[in-house]
This record gives sequence, C-alpha cells and structure tokens, in this order.
Amino acid sequence: MQMTNDPYELSAELPAVETYLRLRPAAGLSAMSPEGAVLGLPNTWHAVQVRHGGEPVGMGRVIGDGGCFFQVVDICVLPEHQGRGLGKRIMAELVGELERRAPAGAYVSLIADGDARHLYKKFGFRETAPASVGMHRTV
Repeated sequence: MQMTNDPYELSAELPAVETYLRLRPAAGLSAMSPEGAVLGLPNTWHAVQVRHGGEPVGMGRVIGDGGCFFQVVDICVLPEHQGRGLGKRIMAELVGELERRAPAGAYVSLIADGDARHLYKKFGFRETAPASVGMHRTV
C-alpha cells in the first residue's frame, strides 16, 4: 500500500499497547488506561497503522460485533505528520475493509471531534441529528 517515493507506510496492523497509549494523547485524543488497552485492543475487528521511518505515527481501528454494528475509533496522526493526507489514507483503508467484509446493512458509526467531521463526510458519514443524537458516558 506504499506509494512511490512515499515516506509513509500504511499497514493493516494492530498497534502494540505501548504504541496505542502513546499515539492517542500525543495526537490530541484522550488518554486510555493500560488495563483498558490490554483488554480492548485484541477485540479489534480491523486496524491500520501508519509508519514513518519504521516508527508508528498514526492509526485507526474498527471495533464492533462483526455483523450488525461497527464503530470507527482511534483515528489519529501525530501533529508533526498531519496535513499530508494520512487521516484520509487511514479512513480509506478502514472503510474499504468494511465494504469488503461487513454484511450488507451493517450500521457503522463514529464520533467526530471538531473539524474531523469534514474528513468523515468524504467517506459517506453524515451527522445523525436531529433524528438521533450521539451520547456517551465514562465508567
């Protein structure tokens, strides 16, 4: 999946716990607990990493039940690597895999922070309000 003269390598690969715990807050997402990452990462339906010089600089995952419901999570790129289309490449891989493997009619959701909604709209995601409103809670 690497383009000619492209310093970035995109691979379908689950991030290591340490990578996951480092990338999220460094890219502006909330930090997760090591315990949560150890339990949650193996339940990933599909994951992508972007590497630069062998080091992970971005990632994204799809989680879900594998049949009816999927959620796109953890889309992030380190700030010094942003603005190079890496988020778009991550999303293209995740959406491509959903289109290949998820059953017809599966519901795919995500939470768009800030201007990220513009990226997600390019991949067919649309805001649910006013018909429905995203909600969350933390335990």
